Amino acid sequence: MIDPINLLYIALGLLGLFFGGNWLVQGASRLAASLGVSALIIGVTIVAFGTSMPEMLVGITAAIRGSSDIAIGNVVGSNIANIGLILALAGLVLVIPIHIDLIKREIPVVIGSSILVWLMALDGEISGPEGGLLILGLILFNIVMIRAARRERLKPDEERELEEEENITGPINRWLEVGRIVVGLAVLLVGAELLVNGAVAVARALQVSELVIGVTLVAVGTSLPELVTSVIAAARRQEDILFGNVVGSNIFNLLGILGVTALVRPIPVADRLLVFDFPVMLGFALVLVVFGLRGRLPRWASALLLLAYIGFIVYAVVR
Repeated sequence: MIDPINLLYIALGLLGLFFGGNWLVQGASRLAASLGVSALIIGVTIVAFGTSMPEMLVGITAAIRGSSDIAIGNVVGSNIANIGLILALAGLVLVIPIHIDLIKREIPVVIGSSILVWLMALDGEISGPEGGLLILGLILFNIVMIRAARRERLKPDEERELEEEENITGPINRWLEVGRIVVGLAVLLVGAELLVNGAVAVARALQVSELVIGVTLVAVGTSLPELVTSVIAAARRQEDILFGNVVGSNIFNLLGILGVTALVRPIPVADRLLVFDFPVMLGFALVLVVFGLRGRLPRWASALLLLAYIGFIVYAVVR
């Protein structure tokens, strides 16, 4: 039987996600303007890592409890959802231009990380030393992004354009914007936690398996901060924050979350993930290359991505 309290958790979680997402996007874009750096850099780092915290918490908690299927299924499912659901829905709101830097730097890292994790998992386990290697990769990626932030300062006309978009008429209080980001992230995380707990309880009441819960409900639930942030960014025409959030989250999920989780406890990998979910995750990542080379993600492509994701969810549940 479904407990009504879990339905209340879901409703409160959705409210938290909406308000937290608004504060996060506004704070991130205004902080970028005040620092004179690209919103893409802010999106790939601060926003992406912050919105990936639910996946991190779920991964560590699942590893400690021995629920490895939820731990790795959550990461793989979240990366698929980030592109097939989040980017697709945002792309229906706005035709998304794809920054050339993403093709040169972040998207190859997503694809390389996906292949690396898949290769690590072929022996049926991601070990502690392999987790350490993934974390080292994340550290190197962040070093590259810090150097890029120092090098890619906004030009005066770009700063003025960003200030006009955010209705900035005076000096920006950076600490206030940092506080807005922190509060937004906190509200997002609480909202995601409430929503995931309610959704998982409902799924278990309906006797759905843990792996399916991990790849679908938990993955979508922990991706809700990215979803809300990206859709709000699309509505506010903050394309760099939108795309940076999705791509950066995928990198953080693979290198950071799987890395830390494997250090806590080696992660057994089910055959189903190797022959189905990993290839699907890599396939969705390769789509970014195709449209990245075209310079934009048109609405028809976003619709196809969404249909493909719906097909993946249906197959994952009925398989």
